Amino acid sequence: MPHVALVALTGIRVVDPVLRALGLTLPGLRRRGEAIAMLPALGLLTVAAHTPDHWTQSFHEADAVSPDLVDAITAHSPRLVAISALTASIEEAYALSDALRRRGIATVIGGLHATALPDEVLQHADAVVIGDGETAWADVLKAAEPNELHGQFQGRAFNLDKSRLPRWDLLPPGKRRRYTVQTARGCPLACEFCAASRLLGPFREKSASCVRRELEAIKAIDPRAVIELADDNTFAGERDPTSLLDALKTAGLPWFTECDRRIADQAELCRAMVDAGCAQVLVGIESPVREYAGMGPKGATLTHMRESVERIQEQGLPVNACFVIGADGETHDSLDALEAMLETWPSADVQMTLQTPFPGTALRRRLEGRLLEDRSWRHHNLFELTYRPSRLTVEDLRARFQNLVRAVYSKQQTQRRMQLRKSVMRSPLIMQE
Repeated sequence: MPHVALVALTGIRVVDPVLRALGLTLPGLRRRGEAIAMLPALGLLTVAAHTPDHWTQSFHEADAVSPDLVDAITAHSPRLVAISALTASIEEAYALSDALRRRGIATVIGGLHATALPDEVLQHADAVVIGDGETAWADVLKAAEPNELHGQFQGRAFNLDKSRLPRWDLLPPGKRRRYTVQTARGCPLACEFCAASRLLGPFREKSASCVRRELEAIKAIDPRAVIELADDNTFAGERDPTSLLDALKTAGLPWFTECDRRIADQAELCRAMVDAGCAQVLVGIESPVREYAGMGPKGATLTHMRESVERIQEQGLPVNACFVIGADGETHDSLDALEAMLETWPSADVQMTLQTPFPGTALRRRLEGRLLEDRSWRHHNLFELTYRPSRLTVEDLRARFQNLVRAVYSKQQTQRRMQLRKSVMRSPLIMQE
């Protein structure tokens, strides 16, 4: 029987030693990093569910590529190795693929980065999947079985109502982990910095019955599981959220998701999310100095954004406010103002990232002449500068971002937001962390 090894390169990648040190010492950053590291690779577990029964499968998670990892994969004598990696870990994926191919093992890489740059991927892998993996996977395996795998495999837009249960059983046993469930793919908006909204095809939503089935399967594995919805903007579509929220409520598991500030205008929806067990919602505040192209109806002034956060939390739903630092127009004065504002910012949590021009985005095309030549894909991790700012030097913005991280994730500010979270949360499903 042919064997396919599924390899997920997990965890957060940070090259800058200062930021790495901050991530190990600042409580807010460390806590979020640990949570992200616990998330299993949903894409690989999903294609595993679409693998014919005569193939055997193994699943491997690694936060780094090493000879031991190569040996562990090779021990299964795989006919094929499928690798999942984000842009920040794609160079490690290439190194792993190169090592496996030297041992005569065929490899395939898919995902957002691979979809944006398939020719680059094919310099290191036998094959690349472009777009949705579910619809390309059968062709990949058909070619791999007789050792004829090569080239590009184009996935068609997958109907999410035909989703199969991810192969959670392939996960290694161990500590309680978070699980991911996707209720929608893509986003109806087209924010300039976002690749996910368009690269994998049109925006689609999954039926509540499919979501319910996945939640039941997860709860059977771990009755104390924590769910993160792998959605870019859960309630941005036109579906009636009632049946989806009913499925989440019935599952009785705490969950997180991402929405935009417009849910503030739907108090009933916010209350229903709380009642269904939503422990926190990430809301993109985006840049305080620039409204990005493509934001459409979610765009608003900073004052309006703050009011939206307050109105969402008035309904008992904690907000993790996400800020993008370094957009065109950023200055020392704007960063001073942001730091002062965040000392009293009302959200229960804050997430800060540096503007990052990922491949396939309109932002990268716009910044093409300003990209830093000495920054590799490893630096495209949301925390490191990869372009020349419009009104600051590279070193100034880098240093100011690090100082902002120190201020926002200080022990005092972290404790202040934890108290805010406790005062806001009304869900009966309190996170046990």
